[in-house]
Amino acid sequence: MTQVPGLVAVVLVSLATLAIGTWGLRVSRTTSDFFVASRTVRPGLNASAIGGEYLSAASFLGVAGLLLTFGADMLWYPIGWTAGYLVLLVLVAAPLRRSGAYTLPDFAEARLDSRRVRHVCSVLVVAIGWLYLLPQFEGAGLTLAAALDAPRWVGPVVVGLVVLVSVGSGGMRSITFVQAFQYWLKLTALLVPAAVLLVVWAGDRVSGPSATAADWSVPLADGGAQGLYTTYSLVLATFLGTMGLPHVVVRFYTNPDGRAARRTTLAVLALLGVFYLLPPVYAALGRAYGAEPTASDSLVLELPRLVVPGLLGDVLTGMVTAGAFAAFLSTSSGLAIAVSGVLTQDVTSKRLPDLTAFRVATAVAVVVPLTAALLLPDFGVARAVGLAFAVAASTFCPLLVLGIWWRGLTAAGAVAGLLVGGAGSVAAVGWTLADGSSGWGDGWVDVVVGQPAAWSVPLALAAMVLVSLATAASAPAHALRFMVRLHTPETVDLDRS
Repeated sequence: MTQVPGLVAVVLVSLATLAIGTWGLRVSRTTSDFFVASRTVRPGLNASAIGGEYLSAASFLGVAGLLLTFGADMLWYPIGWTAGYLVLLVLVAAPLRRSGAYTLPDFAEARLDSRRVRHVCSVLVVAIGWLYLLPQFEGAGLTLAAALDAPRWVGPVVVGLVVLVSVGSGGMRSITFVQAFQYWLKLTALLVPAAVLLVVWAGDRVSGPSATAADWSVPLADGGAQGLYTTYSLVLATFLGTMGLPHVVVRFYTNPDGRAARRTTLAVLALLGVFYLLPPVYAALGRAYGAEPTASDSLVLELPRLVVPGLLGDVLTGMVTAGAFAAFLSTSSGLAIAVSGVLTQDVTSKRLPDLTAFRVATAVAVVVPLTAALLLPDFGVARAVGLAFAVAASTFCPLLVLGIWWRGLTAAGAVAGLLVGGAGSVAAVGWTLADGSSGWGDGWVDVVVGQPAAWSVPLALAAMVLVSLATAASAPAHALRFMVRLHTPETVDLDRS
């Protein structure tokens, strides 16, 4: 087995990322360029960039592995991650763009006129961003170990260095082009090998691998009440968590107006729908060819050589390695932008010039989760991302929905909901990662704590509503005017200051 195709793939993807990122120095000159690309990104380009950063290690590697191990139940992950954009389209995309904010804490402070709410939001953005970065670094280590036989620490370090250079060089404007390129690279890197492997499988069917077990392809075949709870909780987390992910939300601030934000979201739905047709193909082929469930996260990387030994298998492995590495780089870049934007506004800009503050914040945003990834034991890539969705759904989803659609939301209510939802979901994340639970184990405790969204989201929503009603006298005086601004199209002549 040769490592040359994998090595070439990693080098080429890294060089392309650095080249496009450093090119951004020519066009990124202002603070607005670095944070939101001066709000000039058109829907087609922005949709490709969102697809690039959203399709992370969990999508590229984790979904196929979960399907291989647990069967059709895990299809709810890609369904939820895609359908979440439908909720985002209907409830959030255009109003959020019209808010004029740079970040989620900006929106919260502007809507509720409260520095306290802003500080809580800033902490949560950083926490969710770092939790989401951990599986990107984990996946990078796994990829280089499988494709190049490299030590597990090499992948996280390489991804961290590339992200630091590309994000620090050009900010949001240049990363937009990087991520758009990486979406199409990832799609090609999964599509071409899948097509080849399906052709080989079709030729092997008579005397080759046996068919998959029937119960593996049937959702909730033997899950009972626990399986039903896990499914509904997972659906809730993925449907509602998308709108609370900081690296997703910040993308809508880069559109020229609310209409463009909606068009971007529609395009994203199409791009994600096409991509998520492919991981189930790898899972089914892995099942047919007897891939080991214990190596589920590396299934996509190992399947080409398992099905097609020799040079062709090595070349196909190089292709999926390139796509996987692009997934880590694009998602990590988006998360670094989102976290560094918050750190810049709330921490480093108080002591340093704007662009220097942004670059220092970028270093902190990358180095902290990189260090944690090197020190923590292995954990499931898709599971860790699923927990990040649960935290986002339990905190920012209620804040955005109520902040955009209900004038009665108060600062005290927002803080109460954020703390209740955040404490519950973060405690569940800590329990799950420390305990090593899969979230669908034998006991109800493992199931309920491993998938917290079914109880943490309603608790957060109830806390926001009840405390807001109890403190109705403290509702911001400008709430109605602000909501008119959120819901009025840009074509209407309106004072938006």
